[in-house]
Amino acid sequence: MGASSQISQRNIRKRYELERAKRRIEILPPEGVPIHFEVASLGSRLGAQLLDLLITHVGLLLLFLLVIFNFSVPFSQVAAFFILLTFALRAPYYILTELVWNGRTIGKRLSGLRVISADGQRLSAYQIVVRNLMKELEVFLPITLLFGLGGTSGETRIFMIVWLLMTFATPFFQKRNQRIGDIIAGTYVIALPKTDLTKELAQDDGVSAKRFEFTPSHLEHYGRFELQTLESVLRSQSRVPGLEKREREVVEAICKKIGYLEPVRFEEGHTFLSEFYTAQRAFLEGRSLLGDKREDKFHQKKD
Repeated sequence: MGASSQISQRNIRKRYELERAKRRIEILPPEGVPIHFEVASLGSRLGAQLLDLLITHVGLLLLFLLVIFNFSVPFSQVAAFFILLTFALRAPYYILTELVWNGRTIGKRLSGLRVISADGQRLSAYQIVVRNLMKELEVFLPITLLFGLGGTSGETRIFMIVWLLMTFATPFFQKRNQRIGDIIAGTYVIALPKTDLTKELAQDDGVSAKRFEFTPSHLEHYGRFELQTLESVLRSQSRVPGLEKREREVVEAICKKIGYLEPVRFEEGHTFLSEFYTAQRAFLEGRSLLGDKREDKFHQKKD
């Protein structure tokens, strides 16, 4: 019984790894160094979307109930007001959060997902706006016409049902699970990579849960020399006056070099450097196994 259970677990694990391999894509950024990502599964994207809908609609529902029970307003007018208010909050929520967090809403952050540009360049405001406005046309507007507005003709309802079926089916026929908005905007939704490494420095410093996340595009810039320099900074255990300030200067230099857009608070400087060291070391060790020796930040010019 135990042997058959182990075989079954191995088969499940093997199928899981095969599915992950099918979702891996390669993007060639302007620097010419291929970067590999794993496309987010449709299940994880649905989970992130449900979290975002929960966040945006809880407050709206409370406001809706408040208006109904406190004002003598015809239900049809209250419903129309709620629909307009929903659009006025939902679209800015998706756009602003993805702008501030570089392609991540709160739901995507909790689910470990991120939106990236298909051409390997930094995600632009235009792409974020287009993909999220298209989401309104793809999903939310048809659902509103089906269930939210009275007086919609039967032909319109049938058309909306067909449109929704086509919209929901599109990602299943796309190799990279893109919906229509992603295709038009030129974006992918990826699962953020999890770095597995012996966390020597992180453990020494008492860092357990990861606070910061780094993608391969963040880790392409530095080589072994810079890693050793960073290690010497982290191994300076004595908190002499001015050390936090020097660490902060290092944090700002790294963020600028790698294009890290999320804010790093002053007191998080040491944590940021520790986790960046861990991720950078794992990345360089992985590249080394593939025969790519990166001595310093000038490796791209030497190739």
